[in-house]
Amino acid sequence: MHRRPFLYWSLALVAPACASEHGALVNQMAHTATPYLARAARQPVSWQPWSREVFALAARLDRPVLLYVGAEDCRWCTVMDREVYSDPDLGAMIDSLFVPVRVDRDERPDVAQRYQGAVLSLAGLRGYPLTVFLTPDGSPFFGGTYFPADDPVTGRGLKQLLPDVARDFRDRRDVLVRHAAVVRQLALSRALGAHGVLRPQALAAEVVAVRGSLASAVASGHALAGVASTQSVALLITEYIRSGDTAALAVARTAVDAMLDTEAVAAATSEEPPEIVRASLARVLSLAWVATAQSRYYDAGRAHLAALLHGLTFGGGRQVFADRDGYAISSAITTADALRDSVAQRRAVAALDTLLRRVYAPGRGVRHVTNGTLTGLLQDQVMIGDACVAAYTATGRPHYLEVAKDLAAILSQDFADFAGGFFDVAVSDAPVVDDRMKPVFDEMLPGPNAWAAHLLLGLAAVTGVSDYRRRAEATLEAFAGAVQGEGLRGSSFLLVAREALATRDRP
Repeated sequence: MHRRPFLYWSLALVAPACASEHGALVNQMAHTATPYLARAARQPVSWQPWSREVFALAARLDRPVLLYVGAEDCRWCTVMDREVYSDPDLGAMIDSLFVPVRVDRDERPDVAQRYQGAVLSLAGLRGYPLTVFLTPDGSPFFGGTYFPADDPVTGRGLKQLLPDVARDFRDRRDVLVRHAAVVRQLALSRALGAHGVLRPQALAAEVVAVRGSLASAVASGHALAGVASTQSVALLITEYIRSGDTAALAVARTAVDAMLDTEAVAAATSEEPPEIVRASLARVLSLAWVATAQSRYYDAGRAHLAALLHGLTFGGGRQVFADRDGYAISSAITTADALRDSVAQRRAVAALDTLLRRVYAPGRGVRHVTNGTLTGLLQDQVMIGDACVAAYTATGRPHYLEVAKDLAAILSQDFADFAGGFFDVAVSDAPVVDDRMKPVFDEMLPGPNAWAAHLLLGLAAVTGVSDYRRRAEATLEAFAGAVQGEGLRGSSFLLVAREALATRDRP
């Protein structure tokens, strides 16, 4: 993920735009219960919520959609809100030429992931904020990440770009529609995976590739933070524990040491939620302690576990996101178990109890947020289910196993694709844009399909039911042909796939 603003310009958009004759829109952010969105209520941009009605409005007005995806913990999102979307002249231009839609990445990670894939295809960029221009059917045709309000020298400020994008949409519609169709197909093909067979030699080769990528990342001197980095470390340490691969351990230890040494820099520049960064690092530190018995990892693991648990208090109006909190709690339980900290473990399990009361209903699964319209996302079910398996393993209480089994059943009922793997949203939450994705590689959290297989393997281990293992392997095989070349983002898939092969013949 990038640590500085990027700009992107790919279309020859040079002609001035005409003024809009349509009436003004009204900023709708005051009506949202999401704090991040609500803070944009006074911006001079008529932000609209993500909905089918808004795209229908764009079609009636014959305007493109300006989609902005930001987040509470994103540094450049804060900069863009302060320096760009507070500009009344820019706001007037946006309102006259576009239908502006604002999305909170954490409230709608499905939307964020979908259009992050589009920006990767359009501009070769990852990170937030996302600034994407869409046709009224939701197809992206131009986009990037951070854009300044005004840059007359390069022509890459929004005040320069917006009139040209609008003019191009009006006068070169056929070209844009074809371009958008190609971008949409590229994003879909990247997100839907490719079937393959779990071959030990092929997986081992990809592990070696991850080792090389991680070593290069450490050597570059960049601060390492977030799930993609920590999952690659977990993969390499697990390889050492399982097979005695000292080369993998050496790179993993170098990376963990670099993470600890540059932690302050990483925290200041990371675009990921602090609790996710803490949770992923706590997991890795406890694993490093198990593999090496080095006191530095033990002490740092306990410190990160304490900070993680402190952040898992569900009071004071704190926004709850089931996927993020489920992952953090699972990390806390797993870390506490590895460090033999029974007090921390009880606190983590108590946090899970509180979260389940807020977001889980038997037979209906997990809601993404307590006050949202989504019934739940794939990664909500997966992260909460994984936390329940961890809690059952730690406590032996059957309630957690029953919840995990219920969520595994809901995966098959509401999210499964007959071609293999799981869609990001349930049938009942069919997306505004009629493309359901099957995310498998690591982004802000471990890849949902990879971690779904992890959940199913965990259930197979604690129940002895072979059908869970069969479903886990079928899920992994749905993406086995897509993992090559994914680098660090493929670490969770490789970690789970290697575990599936290593445990396949166990009684």
